[in-house]
Amino acid sequence: MTSHLRYCVRLGIIVLGICSIAGGIYLFRHWIEMFTRMRGKEMALSPTSRSFEGWKISPLPLYFDVYIFNWTNPEDFYVGSGKKPHFQQLGPYRFREKPDKVNIAWHNQNASVSFRKKSVFYFDADGSKGSLTDVVTQVNSVAHSAARRAADSWLGRVSVNMAIRMYDQRITITRSADEWLFKGFEHPFISLGKIIRPDDVPYTRIGFQYPRNGSSEFDGDINMFTGADDISKMGQIYTWNNLTHTGAFPGVCGQVRGSMGEFFPPNLSTNDSVYMYMPKMCRAVPLDYTETVTVHGITAYKYSGTEHAVDNGTLYTDTSCYCVGGKCRPIGVIDIGPCSFNASVFMSFPHFYKGDPSYVEAVEGLKPEKEKHEFFMTLEPNAGVPMDVGGGFQANYYMEPVKGIDIYDKVPSVMLPMMWCEERVRVTEEIAADIALVPLIVLLGQIVTGILLAGGLICTCWYPTRQVTQFCHSDPKAKANALRPLTTFGVNPAAATLPVSQLFRHNTNAGGNERVGVRLLDYRRDSGLQEQQDSSSGSENSPRERLINETSPDVIVR
Repeated sequence: MTSHLRYCVRLGIIVLGICSIAGGIYLFRHWIEMFTRMRGKEMALSPTSRSFEGWKISPLPLYFDVYIFNWTNPEDFYVGSGKKPHFQQLGPYRFREKPDKVNIAWHNQNASVSFRKKSVFYFDADGSKGSLTDVVTQVNSVAHSAARRAADSWLGRVSVNMAIRMYDQRITITRSADEWLFKGFEHPFISLGKIIRPDDVPYTRIGFQYPRNGSSEFDGDINMFTGADDISKMGQIYTWNNLTHTGAFPGVCGQVRGSMGEFFPPNLSTNDSVYMYMPKMCRAVPLDYTETVTVHGITAYKYSGTEHAVDNGTLYTDTSCYCVGGKCRPIGVIDIGPCSFNASVFMSFPHFYKGDPSYVEAVEGLKPEKEKHEFFMTLEPNAGVPMDVGGGFQANYYMEPVKGIDIYDKVPSVMLPMMWCEERVRVTEEIAADIALVPLIVLLGQIVTGILLAGGLICTCWYPTRQVTQFCHSDPKAKANALRPLTTFGVNPAAATLPVSQLFRHNTNAGGNERVGVRLLDYRRDSGLQEQQDSSSGSENSPRERLINETSPDVIVR
């Protein structure tokens, strides 16, 4: 190989190394973004996309568990009784949920889709603890709401008192679990309200989940982004009932945002929070990162409902806009009155988990526990796909005295629990295997990035390293010739330290030549330079230290 060809090969290797380093740096900074764009083209929601069928009808078995609080001592509910309201938790009453998306309309102008949710619930007797025929006593929220509305006028108070006596209304109502849940039951005040103020009474029956079963109207009309233009927006709510702001709460608290639970933003970090939009609460609930877990061997981030989700400005300034009418309740409950016809209804985590201790202390029968009552969403961080979902919310009614209404004139002010429900969903191992491809491809991109950087460094540094190595192993004369230019810097003998200068003696002979006497020193390998220990150690002719004298061959310095 000629020298010219060798030079071209060396140059080519160095150029290849520089290009590899540049490519590695680019991939290191942009690989996640590149992969997200590529995945977005395939996963964006559309009638023909892979994700459409799983989004329209969930392939996973969904279980809807409902717990009802049975009020066991309503007769002791008055000021001065000395007894707290006692509640017995009944359930779970388990239902198998068959969800579907209906009335689907695609909007290409802003890459969104409108739809309604329709779910059918089937009672699962084997998975339940209790029967739908169980008798349950609950607070008579309809009568109390009517009393609160009429309390401002004398005529209203008289009318409500007459209606309460006429229809034999009490503080509580006793019905079957089935009636309290999906079936519902008639209430005389509802019938009167439909006649007097029909716009304020949207239902004909009362029930915690009435008329949700088989209805497409329960959650309203939802419009969300498909991710066709930006995969990071996929699944994020744009409007609810054609509103971008509900008006239930001021400012950012009333904004329509977050996810309905199917899709979340990709490339999540431990510093992020995700939002779940709750139509019946007219707000988005924040879920904060709490821990990293493993689901079917896949690393996932767990986002949980913390104090942030149920605060009213006590701990977080951004939640102060959830105070209604200037009243900021202690942390733990969310006033959804503006979203439920101004009823005195509050939402919380089950058993007032994460709430102020005063709520639990005011009643008996509740015991908040993280393992049972935490609301969480476990997501694969690269794809933003839910892996494990659990928990729910509890509905509470705030009972307070109403002056001028006989049965409510002497009741205490207490937050009374009514019921709570949760949905549990966990992906199967087969679905988890498909989800695992996303972090695998991300990892492969990182490996390729490392290979490019390492290969580039090797190629770039190969020839200089080879030259240095050859020089270190070359002939001493060649190294001396290579280092000869360094001698031009010189050494100043006058600046030599005393021990070094003592190694030399200068004499000038008759011929004008300078003779250099060199002191020969005896070294021992184990202890270094040794000094003469006897009395003759000061003599220059000692056997251990002797000076070349005048009769020794001259060392000429020219």
